[in-house]
Amino acid sequence: MKNKNFLVSIAAILVLGWSLNLIGQEKKLDPWLSPERIFLNREFVQESFGPARWLPDGRTYTTVEKSAEIEGGTDIVANDVETGRRQVLISASVLIDQKNSKPLRIEGYDWSKDGRHLLIFTNSQRVWRLNTRGDYWVFDLATKQLKKLAEKFEPSSLMFAKFSPSARQVAYVYRNNIYVEDIDSGQIRKLTSDGSETIINGTSDWVYEEEFSLRDGFRWSPDGRHIAFWRFDTSSIQDYYLINNTDSLYPKIIPIKYPKVGTMNSECKIGVVDVATGKTDWITMAGDSRKDYYLPVMDWTQDSKGIIFQHINRLQNTNQVMIFDLASRELRTIFTDRDQAWVEVMDDFIWLNKGKNLLWLSEQDGWKHVYEIFLDGRPSRQITRGQFDVISLGGLDEKRGWLYFMASPDNATQRYLYRVRLNQSSKPERVTPLTLPGSHSYQMSPDGSFAIHTYSTFDSPPVIDLVNLPRHRVLRTLVTNESLRAKVNALKKQPAEFFKVDIGQAILDGWCLKPPDFDENKKYPVIVYVYGEPAAQTVLDRWGGNSYLWHLLLAQKGYVVLSIDNRGTPAPKGREWRKCVYRQVGILAPADQAAALKALIKQWPWLDASRIGVWGWSGGGQMTLNAMFKYPDLYRTGIAVAFVSDQLLYDTIYQERYMGLPQDNPEGYREGSPIHFAGNLKGNLLIIHGTGDDNVHYQSFERLVNELVAQNKLFSMMAYPNRSHGISEGKNTTIHLYRTMLNFFLKNLPVN
Repeated sequence: MKNKNFLVSIAAILVLGWSLNLIGQEKKLDPWLSPERIFLNREFVQESFGPARWLPDGRTYTTVEKSAEIEGGTDIVANDVETGRRQVLISASVLIDQKNSKPLRIEGYDWSKDGRHLLIFTNSQRVWRLNTRGDYWVFDLATKQLKKLAEKFEPSSLMFAKFSPSARQVAYVYRNNIYVEDIDSGQIRKLTSDGSETIINGTSDWVYEEEFSLRDGFRWSPDGRHIAFWRFDTSSIQDYYLINNTDSLYPKIIPIKYPKVGTMNSECKIGVVDVATGKTDWITMAGDSRKDYYLPVMDWTQDSKGIIFQHINRLQNTNQVMIFDLASRELRTIFTDRDQAWVEVMDDFIWLNKGKNLLWLSEQDGWKHVYEIFLDGRPSRQITRGQFDVISLGGLDEKRGWLYFMASPDNATQRYLYRVRLNQSSKPERVTPLTLPGSHSYQMSPDGSFAIHTYSTFDSPPVIDLVNLPRHRVLRTLVTNESLRAKVNALKKQPAEFFKVDIGQAILDGWCLKPPDFDENKKYPVIVYVYGEPAAQTVLDRWGGNSYLWHLLLAQKGYVVLSIDNRGTPAPKGREWRKCVYRQVGILAPADQAAALKALIKQWPWLDASRIGVWGWSGGGQMTLNAMFKYPDLYRTGIAVAFVSDQLLYDTIYQERYMGLPQDNPEGYREGSPIHFAGNLKGNLLIIHGTGDDNVHYQSFERLVNELVAQNKLFSMMAYPNRSHGISEGKNTTIHLYRTMLNFFLKNLPVN
């Protein structure tokens, strides 16, 4: 008996030790990255939050949260800002599709103006870039009734449903026509009737969606009596054909109305339909929208008496803010923004003074600043001043006389919240604490008193908290990302370093990731990540998610990874910085990139000038090709993904905005297009494309292949059937893509 107890005790000790060892192993985090960990197992996913919606009182916001009671269901939760009290406002138990006995998966939602009805978007399907077609349901908070809109239409067929101001009706787009449905009776009326494959009402054509981000194409008047909408006639655009060779015995041809540089656009006009009678009135203006101008933004004046819209000429260097008066049919211009290069579109109208004035961003003094525009036609008034850029408008506290905006006067890689007095010239005040360097974003309450604040740095995941403004006092933390942060902190790595490099004509920003065991006495191969076009920066001090992890993986393999923002990227460094690239896309940027790299090689002796690689996607793919072809003795290995090889193959709005019309700038188009320099290739090149890319067509890939073959240049290529611009569709596509790129670098840019 004594021996038995002894053995039991020994066994217990062994079991305890084994258990403690397991616990220790569970807590020990893997320090090494792999493509599988990042792209397949998704070990580094951020915590979800929201989507959050502020209620009109400015003291409550709602979120969508996983239900504790209904499997697969979600609750709508009301959060009191001041007390922190959380209340399930709408339970998942009442958000059930009774026909299929399944809870609704809430992908988007909107409150009616009176807060009594909820509009839910679910069961969505992708339309080009985003999932904008799906099912809509209305929930009545008073009666607790849930109703599906357009029950007689096929599933997942409605777009952009929205409440009327009275919340008695919902309007939506179905098969390129606009409909209105009475919520109580279910009666459906068709407001437009000519929608077809070529006539589009209430949404947009391909190029307006891609380049102006115009998807939702209709607006209720504030009094609910009319709906203003865009109508596109795409019949003047030639078809581009995508070919699906894999899903059936014979190829399937997919036509897209895609306007290439210098060709005709859609005929675009704005209509105003009377909801009661169905009669449509059209805004007429001089010129031909197919070749003369664009109408990228439209809304109602706050008194419902007029339509306000932006009218941009084909060259996109003049933006007229115009108002159409419904009663008199008078069309007048209240403000004109001009630039010798291009002008930007203001995506949202921010109203003040009871709808008599609105806010605008313009670069007319050399920096992007806020202006007040008067609807009565008086000259605009500049609100912010100084040698800094207002990056975007953040929010308005009109009652107290403050305008909030995002800026970063001293560091173009970061983003902070500032505020300024509306009615007097005053120095902007920084609201974001000085103790929080990095990048910030704010979802402000209607009155500007509170904000949902998101903060991150280059190698630290986001923290989301609730703050009151302007003190920026944290009321409570909503998302910590502690688990993700622990995994990231456990990785073998050197801290990311931001740097500046002087190329003579300008000082460029960059970041650098070094191998974990970095030794400055050794020589390291280099991989440069590039984009470099006017659409985006790569050098930002904010969490990059999988992009950051991918580059950290390359650093762990023994590479020094760099990225540099050349002139012409949208950094907040003034108009001249951004627009000096005009008419020389693909010319100035690769020159800046090469000059910066040469300067760094002299500055940092641990960079091996004989082992330099480069890679990029889309515009970055074009940049990679220009780097490899124009500087063949500098770059030895490159990977170009989903690239434009010839700028004449891309769309009207984007390419003409930055390069002008091809007939006016033939030399610029030629010199900026890498295909004309393919004969210079010396190094190792891998080109990758999706054959179903509706944005940058596979045609661009095939033409480059032909040219490289004609020039007798050896290269590697990878085509992904039917994948679009993101090359993500299909099982294992993403992991396959990144494994392919990793193996190519390891083979052709060896690490000692």
